[in-house]
Amino acid sequence: MTSEPVDAHAAEPATPGIDTRGIETREIDTPGIDTPEIGTRTLVLALVREDGTVDAGELYSVAEALGMTDQQVRLCLKRLVAEGRFTQDGRGRKAVLRATADATGAIAPDVEYVRHAYRQDQGLAPWDGTWHLFAFAIPETARQARDTLRDTLLHLGAAPLQGGLYVSANAIGEIVEAHARRLGVLASLTSFTSRDLRVGDETDPARLAALLWPLQRVAERHEALAALASTRLTRLNRPTGPTRPSGPTRPSGADRPTDTERLTYAIELAAAFTTAMEPDPLLPPELLPQPWPGSRARALAAECWDALGAGGDEAGGRGEGGQDPGRPRLFRLYDDAIPTPGAM
Repeated sequence: MTSEPVDAHAAEPATPGIDTRGIETREIDTPGIDTPEIGTRTLVLALVREDGTVDAGELYSVAEALGMTDQQVRLCLKRLVAEGRFTQDGRGRKAVLRATADATGAIAPDVEYVRHAYRQDQGLAPWDGTWHLFAFAIPETARQARDTLRDTLLHLGAAPLQGGLYVSANAIGEIVEAHARRLGVLASLTSFTSRDLRVGDETDPARLAALLWPLQRVAERHEALAALASTRLTRLNRPTGPTRPSGPTRPSGADRPTDTERLTYAIELAAAFTTAMEPDPLLPPELLPQPWPGSRARALAAECWDALGAGGDEAGGRGEGGQDPGRPRLFRLYDDAIPTPGAM
């Protein structure tokens, strides 16, 4: 059995479907703004276009903007080709890489998870007061399955109450049971619901949430995302005249961010968004202190993504199937996950 006390927050919930290993925070050219440290491999995967290619010239330019050396990029490309993840035509900055399989990268969003967060922000997913609890006692002989089930619960935002007992404010039962069945340990899983949860003498739902989840740590990551998105929006929306009748003002001419800057901003924003969402259990607003920094951060991220997307629209050119083959796939993935500001 696992043995994780209520106040042990070392194993934080993570966003399902997002691999954030190797992403750390750093302070870049904007004083006081922390952005995630983006690994070279993550950068390459983030620049895969809709047609499965990566333009090496673009890659080297964005890498330089992120503080990476040409040598780092070359070594990373060599490893990716050796692993069979890409093929390469040409050399240096004139090369073109082609992904051999779907490559979305470590900062691609889990669409349903992100959509649920925005639904909560809009008041469309109110809490019904039900706690969802899961207990399991899996022997040491099935340790790998036990650890995987535990990690699944943490990924889904559940918190440990005591050894082998977890609680969630969201209805994740079907997902947990599906994982347990796949692992062959469904018979060892007990799930139940309650509207009367008590930890020690505490019964108030909001105070229980503060006890069980590291809300301050989660809030700090959202505040960092909000600061980055706000700073980038100032640059992207520098008022020089509207480019769309109903849209915000956009910079033009010499004030317009370069294509390399836009790509750099997009990758920074996606990495910061992942870093903020990764430990967030997406508790219902009824259980969170108000105002909750996550709501503001996600709203600013949506505005920033919309501003970055406007630059893509202006670049023009849609490829076969309505996709832009010259635009990183990352843009579409976030377009699918994050609602436009007007729809929020």
